[in-house]
Amino acid sequence: MSCTPSKPATPDAAAPKQDAPASEANEVSQTSFDLPAVFDCVRESGGLLIATHRGGPAPGYPENAIETLQHAYDEGFRVMEIDVAESRDGSLFLMHDRSLGRTTTGGGAVADTDWSEISRLKLVDDDGKVTSFAPPRLSETLDWAVRTGAILELDRKPTTSYRNIIDAVREAGAEQNVLIITYNDDEALQVARLAPDLMMTAGIGSREHEAELLAGGVDETRLVAWTGTNRPNPGKWRGLGRSGIESAFGTLGRKGERLDDVYWQDGDPSEFVDLIDGGLTMLATDVPYRLKAAGGEIGEAMSTANRCLD
Repeated sequence: MSCTPSKPATPDAAAPKQDAPASEANEVSQTSFDLPAVFDCVRESGGLLIATHRGGPAPGYPENAIETLQHAYDEGFRVMEIDVAESRDGSLFLMHDRSLGRTTTGGGAVADTDWSEISRLKLVDDDGKVTSFAPPRLSETLDWAVRTGAILELDRKPTTSYRNIIDAVREAGAEQNVLIITYNDDEALQVARLAPDLMMTAGIGSREHEAELLAGGVDETRLVAWTGTNRPNPGKWRGLGRSGIESAFGTLGRKGERLDDVYWQDGDPSEFVDLIDGGLTMLATDVPYRLKAAGGEIGEAMSTANRCLD
């Protein structure tokens, strides 16, 4: 694959104001890159895509908000992991928890609440501050990704289905802007049957396991291998890379225990550099802004990856 897939123009650098509707933020041309070629380019050029967990929340920017995605985009991140839930009356929207209480001004179970009620709520940031941002529909989030050229990792919550998510992706024309997260072989094979043209993340064990998934219909050119959150495995990453498969790893998790925190205990981000040198293509993290501020080899790897979308 070529290492020069194209992408629409970069939006304005300024993040939207607290009271600015997401629909007014940074209208740009449609996505024009080929997503599998982008991942090939990142792997072949030694870049690193940073996936901002739950969109990349920051003070004043709550998780799973379009305004937060725009803020992360303006900070130079191009991949955002988001959570997709479904209301009682069938509206797909961004929400991680089964209940509304932690991240909104509302309460109660997502599955027992209609969209008309959810849409009137306000999102709360990680510090407990109520913002002016409302929970966004998946459809408007996908439209935002197509406009900006962002890449969204879609994490299906138990209230919805892969079929419903894929239908929304089709309707938005966002096939080149999404990776579908799967957690087991059955889910990976289901997504491969429903949408063989979409990219996905799936756990890969042994070479035999990899062969079984590919034989079952998973397309290796549209597969990013998820390799967990506990122990980096550069040997595996390099081996998968020789087969043309990109690898993803997560340093996210419970505060104080996650590798995001362990690696920063001494103030030295060298462990993150080791991930890059080990052949990792995509890193899921809860501390993207700290990684960006570290600069050096981490910043260079991020810039190299972003050039694959230029």
